[in-house]
Amino acid sequence: MLNVIAISFPVSPTRYDPRFPNQNQTAHCWQNYVDYFKCINAKGEGFKPCQQFRKGYLLLCPQSWVEKWDEQREAGNFVGDLSP
Repeated sequence: MLNVIAISFPVSPTRYDPRFPNQNQTAHCWQNYVDYFKCINAKGEGFKPCQQFRKGYLLLCPQSWVEKWDEQREAGNFVGDLSP
């Protein structure tokens, strides 16, 4: 069975990030994912500026990657540093 996740904000391209000038957005995807969780760990989930990172990784990252990283975070073996 296919699970569908609804996104509650309009889908639009993310802002230009000079750290990632090339077309391959893999690093941009990863950095948005890590930055989102660093942000909510530092400021809490209610901190609105964190949502820009969430929007970025939801738009740039394949869903299978996000699911894998979420599982790794929950299991405590995620390779990225998510400390604020």
